[in-house]
Amino acid sequence: MNLHPDYLLNQIQGPADVKKLSVDQLHQVADEIRHLVVEKDAAIGGHLGPNLGIVETTLAFHYVLDSPHDKIVWDISHQSYPHKMLTGRAYGFLDNERYHDVTPYSNQDESPHDYYRVGHTSTSIALAVGMAKARDLTKQSGDIVAVIGDGSLSGGMALEGLNNAGKYDGNLIIIFNDNQKSIDDVNGGMFDQLTALRESNGEAPNNLFKAMGLDYKYIADGNDVETMIKALEAVKGIDHPIVLHVNTVKGLGYAPALADEEAWHWHSPFKIEDGSDVEPASDAENYDQIIKDELGRQIEAGQPLMVITAAVPRVFGLGEIKAKYPAHYDDVDIAEQYSVTYATGLAENGARPVLFQNSTFFQRAYDQVIHDMALNRYPVVTIVKNGRISDDSSTHQSDFDLAMLSNVPNIEYLAPTNAEELVAMLQWALTQTEKPVIIREPAGEVTHGPISATAFNQIKAQVVHQGKDVAIIGLGDFFALGQAAAAELAKDGIDATLINPVSASTLDEATLGQLTNDHQVMVTLENASMSGGFGEHVDRFFAPTKVRVLNFGAAKEFNDVVPLAELYDRYHLTPTQIATDVKAVLKNL
Repeated sequence: MNLHPDYLLNQIQGPADVKKLSVDQLHQVADEIRHLVVEKDAAIGGHLGPNLGIVETTLAFHYVLDSPHDKIVWDISHQSYPHKMLTGRAYGFLDNERYHDVTPYSNQDESPHDYYRVGHTSTSIALAVGMAKARDLTKQSGDIVAVIGDGSLSGGMALEGLNNAGKYDGNLIIIFNDNQKSIDDVNGGMFDQLTALRESNGEAPNNLFKAMGLDYKYIADGNDVETMIKALEAVKGIDHPIVLHVNTVKGLGYAPALADEEAWHWHSPFKIEDGSDVEPASDAENYDQIIKDELGRQIEAGQPLMVITAAVPRVFGLGEIKAKYPAHYDDVDIAEQYSVTYATGLAENGARPVLFQNSTFFQRAYDQVIHDMALNRYPVVTIVKNGRISDDSSTHQSDFDLAMLSNVPNIEYLAPTNAEELVAMLQWALTQTEKPVIIREPAGEVTHGPISATAFNQIKAQVVHQGKDVAIIGLGDFFALGQAAAAELAKDGIDATLINPVSASTLDEATLGQLTNDHQVMVTLENASMSGGFGEHVDRFFAPTKVRVLNFGAAKEFNDVVPLAELYDRYHLTPTQIATDVKAVLKNL
């Protein structure tokens, strides 16, 4: 139901309605937008701080510009909630029964005011330059606007975009939303110079934007709607690229978000009155803590460790490493490519880098993984988290890492099944010097069990249970699914062999070869996309034999906020479905 039928936002179906508002009404709508951002995020979670800080700028966009004739490109698009409310999608914020009808990122299938599905950083300037060039080539008209900030300027492609925008000679407006933050605090020398620009009202001599050949104007109060309207009116229709450096406050309008900007960048459901979690953080054992405890022991023992993150310390809970061992911690900001090559340099000169990567963001550094890290064989250790089939947005789909990384030479991509195995793999990775090692942090609750080995120079698959006819190979956290599927088969008298393959990148061909004599069906389970993945490696090995191979995992497709239970059902990733499929194959042999 519509929780706020009295809100002025109910009368706004698009930018034309925004242009009819008085100044007082613009202020009223700003308050309504902030309330709705907090209210919806409190109910279902979402990006809070970034959206609260961009409200007045967004109102000014739609008061001055003529969207969709004038095109606005949102970097990451995590701060596009106010834009959505002003472009006919306020129902997704006013009506609590329709919260999920509006996606959390921009989506061209959702509205003609959106142009891209985007959720990764630093892309907006390149996209906007391309759109501007296309406009000129096709004799179109209209302003092209890129909105970037919230730390995104630290990404390499943002600087590439600025460099190329500087040589363009047509209409282009770049809004740099400077809220002095990334996900965490911003890092790097560039941000010291941006601070100097803010403190000098844009007059400091070291000006990154002017150095790139761009016109530049500083706006001191980006949270004043009248100021932003005047600023945009002054540049609408401009005949060359210009940067509007807009100073804003992240989290404005909600006290908890102002008090802890990192925690409120994105937040799970919470109680509005005090910001406390609806579901308090669990004190149960977790894999992040197990990893951090081991790294702490290594540092205390004198290991020259360097813990590296690319602007996502909170994903791994690295705050305690930062606080306790600051000399062993480096947040390189939103710079995944740099992080990999930087880690390679550390490893070459005797340090032991431990690189923490979120699966969906790690794909941004694929060339550096191949050319810098793998080709040179230096012992960089990487922890990959959230590599799994997920119910997240398509922009953050994170099931591609197995195919991406397991096919690169010289890399050992290990897939622990439990806490003990995870620690053993990490300890070995931090002492060996032969190759880069990537460890896929298991998803879900911590499990305990035996370790498959203490050294992983030679990969030896672990036959946990010896059966016959059917063998189930459960990779990493899907080993537990293999156990459950084996239990289902046992109900029908089928004694399945159960195998932990240990590595996603190296097959233990000797162990697999021994299975050909007394097994008819081989089942692979991977918490990832199957295309190019682990199951296909196994399939290729058994292709010359009579053994049938059944691969279970995700299909090669994008999914946008599809419930996990629905995905598991679609992919036959329940124990009952796996057992049924296996029995059907056995019946026809």
